Amino acid sequence: MIGFLAGRAASLALVLFGASILIFLVVRALPGDPAVALMTQNATPEMIAEMRRTLGLERGLPTQFALWLGGALGGDLGRSFMFSMDVSALIGERFPVTLHLALTSLAIALAIAIPTGVLAAANKGKALDHLCRVVAMVGISMPVFWQGLLMILLFAVTLGWLPPGGYVSPASGLGDSFAHILLPSVALGTAYAATVMRMLRASMLDVLGREHIAVARAHGIPERTLVWRDALHNAAIPTLTAVGFSFGYLLAGAVLTEVIFNLPGMGRLLYESILARDYPLVQGLVLLNVAVFVAINFAMDALYVALDPRIRR
Repeated sequence: MIGFLAGRAASLALVLFGASILIFLVVRALPGDPAVALMTQNATPEMIAEMRRTLGLERGLPTQFALWLGGALGGDLGRSFMFSMDVSALIGERFPVTLHLALTSLAIALAIAIPTGVLAAANKGKALDHLCRVVAMVGISMPVFWQGLLMILLFAVTLGWLPPGGYVSPASGLGDSFAHILLPSVALGTAYAATVMRMLRASMLDVLGREHIAVARAHGIPERTLVWRDALHNAAIPTLTAVGFSFGYLLAGAVLTEVIFNLPGMGRLLYESILARDYPLVQGLVLLNVAVFVAINFAMDALYVALDPRIRR
């Protein structure tokens, strides 16, 4: 088990190193010059050149990459051009907002996906199964930004039940915080609920078709017990992959949601940093997103080893 996890950790470390190279090169390929973006329209070429020296952009790309990677290994992601702050400090300020959004969205996704996935599998081929699959297809097909705009129009503008955007920390009041985070969480969570529901339904159907379930039915065990206890327990293991990666996507893919609902999280910060050609901030945010996926991947492997004895053997 230890050898398996050590091998996975080594391979994921190589993935993270390769991703850091790709991130650095792609960010440098963005059109526009950060020095020009930070200067006024009346800036002279000499002033722009001095700004490039101040930002360290006059050095060669290998040198810039080596300095950035060395600092990142020590926890220093550089200094933001736009905010004149350490990138690590900026991420520390914005990460709790995105984490709050991701956790709430994941809770909503699971609250929808688990019962609908189980009911669809238990009623295979029936009207309830078709209804659940149609709802899941609609959830997957509808863009998150479009759903968010419709929800703002209906619940905030027309009905006035919820605020159209903004963020309130739970420390400032749970009720007010929940009211502000509900619409973006529903908009973001329903799409991932559809993915998890389809994965759970497929896993449940596979388990319900196995021989030990047929034997249990023959012994008179109630169908409700077979579905909600035995089948769901066994189907949960492959579904963990969808849940784990959904959480990674929720953390990394909340850019449009945070922009639409005016949430001061990492997604909106990434959007602003790309517009400003803020190389260190873009690199730090994207590298963090990749690191989250790598960490989730490793956690899923460790969980599989713990839950499935076949992998240990």
